[in-house]
Amino acid sequence: MPYFTLTPLALRWALRKPPTRRYPFEPRRLVPRSRGALAFHKPSCVFCTVCARKCPTGALSVHRAQRRWTVDRLLCIHCAACVEACPKKSLVLTPDHAPPVVTKDREVH
Repeated sequence: MPYFTLTPLALRWALRKPPTRRYPFEPRRLVPRSRGALAFHKPSCVFCTVCARKCPTGALSVHRAQRRWTVDRLLCIHCAACVEACPKKSLVLTPDHAPPVVTKDREVH
C-alpha cells in the first residue's frame, strides 16, 4: 500500500524543476543588501591606520611609511567595521562575491 501513496509524490518530484541550482554551471545570484568582497581605492587613502585598528580579526595592516595596505582574505570576515571607520571612504564592500581563497597569500595594494 505505501508504494501507491508514494508514487504520485515521486512522479511530481521527477517532473518538477529542482529547488536548487547547478552551481558550477549556473552562476550564483546576488542577494540584495548582502556583504560582498572588500574593495580598496588607493588614490583616496591617506594611510591613517584607522581601518586596521578597527578590524576585529586583524586581517588588515597598513604601513604608513611605505604607503602600503595589505589584507589577508582568509582572515577577513566581511563585517564592514573597516568600511565604517574609514574617514576617506577608501574601503567599500561590493555586492559581488569574492573569488574563493584557499592559499594564505596576502593581497597588497
